[in-house]
Amino acid sequence: MLAQLALMQIRFAVHNSGLAIRRYWPLIKDLQTGLLLLTGVAGFLSAACPAGRWLTLLGLAGSLFLAISGSTVLNMAYDADIDAMMRRTCWRPLPRGLVTVRQAVILGAALSILGVGWALLLAPLYGLIVFVGLFFDVAVYTVWLKRRTPYAIIIGGLAGGMPVLAGRTLALGQVDLVGLMLALGVLLWIPTHIMTFAMRHFDDYQIARVPTFPAAYGFSATRAVIAVSSLAAALVMGWAAAAVGAHIGLLAALGVMGLGLLGLALLGVVRPSPRASFALFKYASLYMFAAMVVIAVAA
Repeated sequence: MLAQLALMQIRFAVHNSGLAIRRYWPLIKDLQTGLLLLTGVAGFLSAACPAGRWLTLLGLAGSLFLAISGSTVLNMAYDADIDAMMRRTCWRPLPRGLVTVRQAVILGAALSILGVGWALLLAPLYGLIVFVGLFFDVAVYTVWLKRRTPYAIIIGGLAGGMPVLAGRTLALGQVDLVGLMLALGVLLWIPTHIMTFAMRHFDDYQIARVPTFPAAYGFSATRAVIAVSSLAAALVMGWAAAAVGAHIGLLAALGVMGLGLLGLALLGVVRPSPRASFALFKYASLYMFAAMVVIAVAA
């Protein structure tokens, strides 16, 4: 009888745990977090062989996952009001009432503290860069700039370049030019990724009164900025790949992918359409994923 009761309690606990995970998991935006985590791992692998430093690599992955997830949860807690207004975000746990703002803040703060604390234990300079990324993402981008200026994604986008810089810094023990260029490559890629998204969901951002570049300067100017940004990102990533020792085959592959990014951006300028913008948005994520794989493999 006691064994049956204990088994029932275990099943009940497992069931509740599963419900909690399903409720909270969307708060971390797993695809976005996964892409940023990949940049951090690629940054590390660009300067260190994982064979003799796999514990450090695991520490990097764990601390970055916690810090990135924590900042994302805090952002969603702060933006719960505007998420409730927009069609693309009203299904999220906070607008639906599945998670309270207080619960999200506690979770986000706990993940952030654990992630930054772990990073500082691995290496103070690495931890500082992880903290700077979190600070720019939450305090500078989300709290200060997002609702005030269409340039928020450019200034706050500095946070997007921190994981790859942090990863390379942890491997080397210092900040170097290649790490800075990798971070710059991510920063230059962000307008391509975000501005196409802002055009696709233009009405949603208008309803929520979030200033965007397309709303401030029009779609034509936005597409021109995207084309220039795509070209700059591809050139910087190509330089970084060459700097870490990529052979001609990998450089050629990265060049072809960069031409694809630029081609889709130019297509949006010459023949603008919602379909072209969405294709560029999807391809931009694929390009960054592939570029980071090339950087890691090249080293």
